[in-house]
Amino acid sequence: MRCQMEALIGELNRLKREGVTHVTVSEEALQGLRKVVAARSTARPSDAPDASEPVGTVGLPDNHVRAEVASSTLAQIFSSAATGARPVPRAVKAETSGRAIAGPPVLTLPDGDKRTRWTALREQVLNCPECRAHLRPGKQVVFGVGNLDASVFFCGEAPGAEEEIQGEPFVGPAGEILTKIIRAMGLQRSDVYIGNIMNWRPEMPTEHGNRPPTPEEMAFCLPYLKAQIEIVNPEVVVALGGTAARGLIGEADFVSLAKARGRLHTFEDRPLIITYHPSYLLRSPSLRTKRMVWEDMLQVMEQVGLPISEKQRGFFL
Repeated sequence: MRCQMEALIGELNRLKREGVTHVTVSEEALQGLRKVVAARSTARPSDAPDASEPVGTVGLPDNHVRAEVASSTLAQIFSSAATGARPVPRAVKAETSGRAIAGPPVLTLPDGDKRTRWTALREQVLNCPECRAHLRPGKQVVFGVGNLDASVFFCGEAPGAEEEIQGEPFVGPAGEILTKIIRAMGLQRSDVYIGNIMNWRPEMPTEHGNRPPTPEEMAFCLPYLKAQIEIVNPEVVVALGGTAARGLIGEADFVSLAKARGRLHTFEDRPLIITYHPSYLLRSPSLRTKRMVWEDMLQVMEQVGLPISEKQRGFFL
């Protein structure tokens, strides 16, 4: 149970850093949390919340379910996120601390056209000893895919469960949302390039769940991403989610996703636009959330000179 709770805290902290202020909690999950809090109160009375203290709420806007838990428990979950810290569950630390991350690779690509250089880079990544050392049994290193002449380069943080099985980025539920976004822009997936900062799915103690990559993990994989961007030479890079944004603009310049989106940044001397990760739309599919993401996509379309109809400008209003 401890591992699950710490993984939950890590995930809630990640959502908080991305600007999420409310989450949906099922009744079943709420009952589980209450049992944990009750057990904790029995085992460690000095840390237990006072029975007289007010309760806090975790809910989503509109008419989503609201859940009540002790406010001190909420404070513990969200306090480190408010400071901008990057907590990693202790169970994850134990999983990764015994395997030091190597220094960033030094890449040498052959001369030739884009396809020749991309193919050589792909072979290096798929056979990278460091990348392969972190794979789960039977899973794959994940490399970017798409149009090598794309004007738009979408960048996520790391592969998930579906991606490490298929060896391709954004093929799970979040990938379906990204595909719909691309089509709403008047494009197809084959028109853009899609990649991740990470080439492997960050290890977890169990097969289920994801965690954000550590700065060391991202630092190792970043040269591979930069090489893909150099080859594709897009007009704009789109960071999907707070972790990807932090990895591209740097920890010092990233406060929160809410503050980072809506304005133009640069990465590798190219325009960088930051938006929410498609998985956020799965968790918070409100009209307001969809409109915020769509406004970011309108900025992308304007940046690369795509035609924008009045209908497109009015999406999700």
